[in-house]
Amino acid sequence: MDERINKWLIDICNAIDEIDAFKSNQTKTLFDYENNLILKRAVERNLEIIGEAMNRIITKDSSYLIIISEARNIVGLRNLIIHNYDGVSDQNIWSILIEHLPVLKKEIDTLLNQ
Repeated sequence: MDERINKWLIDICNAIDEIDAFKSNQTKTLFDYENNLILKRAVERNLEIIGEAMNRIITKDSSYLIIISEARNIVGLRNLIIHNYDGVSDQNIWSILIEHLPVLKKEIDTLLNQ
């Protein structure tokens, strides 16, 4: 595996781990998330990092579009958070954290362990 891609995969893994730590230490429900501005900004920042790293990966090697199931959506989320910051829905972010981040974590772990 290309060294840069490996580094970006590790960056994604670290950002997911940070989000998981924030969530497990401070937040158990959507209501908790919605009412913690610092947590929301920390989560959004890590989602930006994940999206930027994913964009770099698929730009370097488009085969990752097949390997990582939601690669384009991850980049799209990053763009939404950065460029349409006032359109970010807490409910959508919470849904991503609960439903999609665990799947991404497994895919990234699989790639890193190959």
